[in-house]
Amino acid sequence: MKVLVYIESDGGVIKKSSLEALTVAASLGEVVGVVLDEVTNAADAGKYGASKVLTVSGLNGGSSEDVGNALAELSSIESADVIVMAHSSVSEGASGRLGVKLNASVATNVIGLPDTSSGFKVKRGVYTGKAFLMVDLPKAKKVLTIKKNSVELSGTGNEAPVEAVSLEVTSDIRIAVKEVMKQKGDVLLPEADLVVSAGRGLKGPENWGMIEELAKTLGAATACSKPVSDADWRPHHEHVGQTGIKVSPNLYIAVGISGAIQHLAGVSSSKVIVVINTDAEAPFFKAADYGILGDAFDVIPKLNDALKNAL
Repeated sequence: MKVLVYIESDGGVIKKSSLEALTVAASLGEVVGVVLDEVTNAADAGKYGASKVLTVSGLNGGSSEDVGNALAELSSIESADVIVMAHSSVSEGASGRLGVKLNASVATNVIGLPDTSSGFKVKRGVYTGKAFLMVDLPKAKKVLTIKKNSVELSGTGNEAPVEAVSLEVTSDIRIAVKEVMKQKGDVLLPEADLVVSAGRGLKGPENWGMIEELAKTLGAATACSKPVSDADWRPHHEHVGQTGIKVSPNLYIAVGISGAIQHLAGVSSSKVIVVINTDAEAPFFKAADYGILGDAFDVIPKLNDALKNAL
């Protein structure tokens, strides 16, 4: 079985989520990586299972239309049976397009490795991560998007050869990208394994220093609730929730956030949730794995000091 993997990058470096996609693909058969923008470490895809990496220039790596069209053409050239991508805003659009173009079975938000013992089955998250569904993919062609932080990386291989490929890809949807605004920070929120988030319980933007310090100690990304971003206490790219960024880190620490259903919809697939709040009736405690009933202005400095001494 030949598998095509779309590799996304940030700042010219392969995203961790794409390395997870490569790990899943490597469990299925021969892997061919595909890069549609500038990636300085494209050969590193070989360490995670790729036998080679194809680079295509002249395309907009941020357009789901171009990604879908390019992958459809490359899957024909390479005779690929399966296309795997990290689950992202780009792959959500591209996967549907590929399903139509290739008459393929499509499964998004896939968790773990596919089961090929009898047919081709995958486990995917549904209802914003509150439940799981086993899905059978019966068609000859299959398209998967892999949920972030759902697969353990196993980079033990060697670098892969990188080949430039020329494609004539035309889009049937006219989109002009005028500007791309990148999130800034030491750790990017969509790719973060650890997230420290805070809400109105911090009382004002002037109190965010202790949240940033805790995040720095842990090597985590910072996030916030919708009311905080609406009030311009924090930048809007830090807003997590149903109408913001959906995250699935290994650890999500929520400080001074009540846990409205809209916020929970964006963070409920986190592996471990820690809630710090003064309100014992806060809904977030029902979703938490661990809870601390206390004032953030007392708890966070002590927690940060303890972590500094332990790490």
